[in-house]
Amino acid sequence: MSESATPGVRGMTVASAFSGMRSVAPVVFRAGCPDCRGRFELGANALRLVIGASSRTTFYSFTCPACETAVRRPAGERVVELLTGGGVSTLRLHSTA
Repeated sequence: MSESATPGVRGMTVASAFSGMRSVAPVVFRAGCPDCRGRFELGANALRLVIGASSRTTFYSFTCPACETAVRRPAGERVVELLTGGGVSTLRLHSTA
């Protein structure tokens, strides 16, 4: 059997490795509002990520839970990686040439 076809760690399959887990802590992201200066934590469902063709069209957004302002912030490569890994809904923009 090749190394890539072997079961998970120390003979365990992925299913058996996670069988004892009861729940997974939800991912939260720290955010701040530029209007009211509030600082808070948001779940993945409160954020939206838009990935465009350039840095100007790649951003994340959310609604401030304190003042209800729509907030839009640029998202660099690392932020995109963290948000997508944390389950944030993502919209990919495609250009038509």
